[in-house]
This record gives sequence, C-alpha cells and structure tokens, in this order.
Amino acid sequence: MKTYMIHLNSRRCIGCHGCEVHCKTNKQLPVGPFLCEISHAPLKKVGGVPKTEFVFSSCRHCEEPLCVPVCPTNAMIQRQDGIVYVDQELCIGCMACKTACAWDVPVQNPGDGKAVKCDMCMDRLDRGLKPACVTKCTTHALKLVTLQAA
Repeated sequence: MKTYMIHLNSRRCIGCHGCEVHCKTNKQLPVGPFLCEISHAPLKKVGGVPKTEFVFSSCRHCEEPLCVPVCPTNAMIQRQDGIVYVDQELCIGCMACKTACAWDVPVQNPGDGKAVKCDMCMDRLDRGLKPACVTKCTTHALKLVTLQAA
C-alpha cells in the first residue's frame, strides 16, 4: 500500500504562501481559513546569529485518525492509501472532526458551513498529478513523498 506525505525543505521556502493560495484555488474555497499553513518556527540562534525558518502544517493523515470515528454521518473517511478526506455530500458541518483532531486540522468552510481539510488533492493524485501546493510552489520547497508500507 502506498501512503503519501508532503515534505517541506525549509531552506528553500521563502514564505510566499503560494501553496496556500493554490490549495484554496484548486478546491474553489472562499476567503477564510487555509487547509494548510506556512508559519515561522520559533526564533533560534545558530552560531550566535538569530535564525528562523518556515514550517508547513497540514493534515497528517494519521494511521488511526481520531476524526473518522467521531463523525456522526460517516463523512470523514480514510482511503486505503491513508488519505483522510471529507465527503461533502454527507457532511453536516457539526465539526466533531475538528474537536477530535489532535492537530485541530479541519476547518469550517465559510461558504457552506461544512468541514474541509487537506485531502492531498486526491483527485489529482488519482490522475497521476501532484497536489496543487506541490505543483505551484515557486521555489520547489514542497515535495510529495510516496512511502511504501512494509
């Protein structure tokens, strides 16, 4: 079984937030919360010089996701390849998934009130394409990594 991960090379990231914009554009989401986020890691000193780097935060597509069993309508689903996604036809916007998620990942779509989250652009993956955030990263700091289960 294949599983996927999006990896950030923080040395290449310039914090342009293009990945966030292209994610929302690909999913046709209105202005509001992002499904992934680029933020600054805490400032630290390296060789006596202050340094910061960017951190990419998105759904971790947990091996045993807590968001899936709490959904009262079974709208939160985990595929065989590990991708966790929201079936928009079934979602009622109760946000039980957000409450259960240790990472506070699902967000409420301000357009329709339903839960949305990173689904690794599974529609694109199924067509042999990379997620929108990876494809549109101008500095090639994001990379789709395919892990093979043992």
